[in-house]
Amino acid sequence: MASNENAPTGAANGNGNATQQPSLNVLAQYVKDLSFESPGAPNSLRGRDKAPGIAINVNVNANPLSDKQFDVNLTLNAKASFDQEVLFNVELVYGGVFNISGFPQEHMLPILFIECPRLLFPFARQIIAEATRNGGFPPLMLDPIDFAQMFQQKLAEDQAAASKVQVS
Repeated sequence: MASNENAPTGAANGNGNATQQPSLNVLAQYVKDLSFESPGAPNSLRGRDKAPGIAINVNVNANPLSDKQFDVNLTLNAKASFDQEVLFNVELVYGGVFNISGFPQEHMLPILFIECPRLLFPFARQIIAEATRNGGFPPLMLDPIDFAQMFQQKLAEDQAAASKVQVS
């Protein structure tokens, strides 16, 4: 087996100095909050001739823990209803602690709000599916989420709000 003891820890820049190799590591993942409600059970569990309406909300928050460590929370809410009856309401706040180093400052927000939630999502999706299945419903398998599009939309909303404040 080959040894990497003499392998460089970073690439050399034009001045011959070593630069830090960018890295993104998941240090921990956890369920911060999980809630499942089925207020109409057992009546809400009966079969229906058409599918219920399902409303899904997604939110991402990130908070620094240190210079290189960040706590990223992915919040998923799913509410199924049929006519005016709520069949189930599930809420999950799923978090991860990430060590992020070696990236330019301008890349930090996209990493925190696109890449980190993209890594958390498959685990959160499975928890939601199991919660709805354990509640007596078919497992709710959430479609993949385009976190890049969500991030771009949030930036556009923030810029529009900032321009309204400046005009006022």
